[in-house]
Amino acid sequence: MRPLRTALAGVLLGVTLLSGCGSSDTATPAPASAPAPGPTAAAGRSGPFPVTVQAANGAVTIAARPQRVVSLSPTATESLFAIGAGPQVVAVDDQSNYPPEAPKTALSGFKPNVEAITAENPDLVIVSNDLEGVVAGLGEVGVPVLVLTAATKIDDAYAEIENLGTATGNRAKADEVVAGMKQKLADLAAKAPQAKLTYYHELDVTPYAATSTTFIGQIYGLFGLVNIADEAPDAAGGYPKLSAEFVAKADPDLIFLADVKCCGQNAKALAERPGWGGLKAVGSGDVVELDDDVASRWGPRVVDLAEAIGAGVAKAAG
Repeated sequence: MRPLRTALAGVLLGVTLLSGCGSSDTATPAPASAPAPGPTAAAGRSGPFPVTVQAANGAVTIAARPQRVVSLSPTATESLFAIGAGPQVVAVDDQSNYPPEAPKTALSGFKPNVEAITAENPDLVIVSNDLEGVVAGLGEVGVPVLVLTAATKIDDAYAEIENLGTATGNRAKADEVVAGMKQKLADLAAKAPQAKLTYYHELDVTPYAATSTTFIGQIYGLFGLVNIADEAPDAAGGYPKLSAEFVAKADPDLIFLADVKCCGQNAKALAERPGWGGLKAVGSGDVVELDDDVASRWGPRVVDLAEAIGAGVAKAAG
C-alpha cells in the first residue's frame, strides 16, 4: 500500500490502496470502473483469430494470436502466466514480481511511456488503467491495448482471466484456471467455521481499511466474517480511513495486515500503537500477516489469500 493499495486499486483501487513499499496495480483509493465483461461471441473459446474482447476501453479487436505481449499490470502478468501465455510475454512492468520468470523491465504502469513500450515491438499491451494517454498513443502505431481495471467483485476477476485467455489464444486453459479457482474458494468457504467473528483488514498504516462492498471484502464474506469497517462514518467508496480510536473501540476478533512487506507491520508493531496493546486480537495472537502483493491483486492467487484468511479464522474459532 503506498500510494495505497487493494484489490483489491489505483485509479482504482479500485482494489487495494497502497502506501508504503510493495507493488500492486493501484495508486489512490478511488472506485474502480466496471471491469471487462466476457468476450464477444465472435471470440470463440480458443480461436481462431481475429477475436474481439470487450475491455474497459471498449471493444478491442486482435487480428492474430499475439506473440509479443507486454503487461503493465501485475495482476494481468500473474494471470497470463497462469493460463499458459507466459511464452508470449516479452516484457512486464517494474511492479510485476510474480511469477519469478516474468521478464521484468523498467517499464512503468503508473507512468507508461509509449516510446519505451513500442521499443519492445509488442502486438498486444495490457494495462490496468489508461494513464499518460497510453491507449491513444499505442493506437496511433497500431498496437491493440486491453485496459483491465481492478475487479470490484469476484466474478469480475474471473471475467478478466477469461478475456486474457481469449485475447492470447489460451481460452481453454483460462476456463480451467477459473473453474479451479471457483472450486477451491467454494471448498475453503465450506470448511470454514461460520463463527461470525469480527475482523479488521488493514491496507496501510494510515490506517485505511476496506468494507464488505469491495472485492477484498467479498473474499472475507466467504467466511461469514463481520467487517468492522462497515460501521465507519464515511465509507469513502469502500475504502474508509479509520481512526485508531475507531479500531480500538471495535476491538475486532481478528486483524489481517496487508502492509507487512511495505510497512513492516506485525503484531508487535500493533501492540506499540497507542491504545492497541489491549486489543483482543493482539492479545490472543489472532493477527494474520498477509502477503502484500497477494492481498492487493485479483488474479489466480486470490485462492492463496483465501487460504490465509481461512487459516486465521480456523485458529481464532478453535
